[in-house]
Amino acid sequence: MSGLVPFNKRRDLLNTNFGDFSNMVDDFFSEGFPFGRNLEKDTFKLDVQEKENEYLVEVELPGVKKEEINLELNQGRLTITVKKEEKVEEEKKNYIHRERRSSSMSRSVYLSDTKPEGVKAALNDGVLTVTVPKEAKQNMSNKINID
Repeated sequence: MSGLVPFNKRRDLLNTNFGDFSNMVDDFFSEGFPFGRNLEKDTFKLDVQEKENEYLVEVELPGVKKEEINLELNQGRLTITVKKEEKVEEEKKNYIHRERRSSSMSRSVYLSDTKPEGVKAALNDGVLTVTVPKEAKQNMSNKINID
């Protein structure tokens, strides 16, 4: 029995090039938010689409409330920060059981020609949609006549 090692503790023994892949199944079924993902190594996923007059940013944030999200647009850099705090208090016969969990994640994406006015954001079914209007690009080239 002394030779048995839990699967997710054997990573150093396996010496493979798969990194954290060997822990994927065990971590998926472990306790925690969301599904045992380590929020220090993982972050939320986002997609950026460039359209003719705007950028469309879609961010996957399952289980996050809009009060836990902070959005900032500063000189073309869109920063999305999520701070999630969970507190569970349970009273039993002779004791009080308290659990607290806090996590914070942040992502930034640079959007070159943004207009700070008119940015819209909506959170529906765990997907944050941010629409950032573009400024009209000025023609920066000049035709030079030759004498």
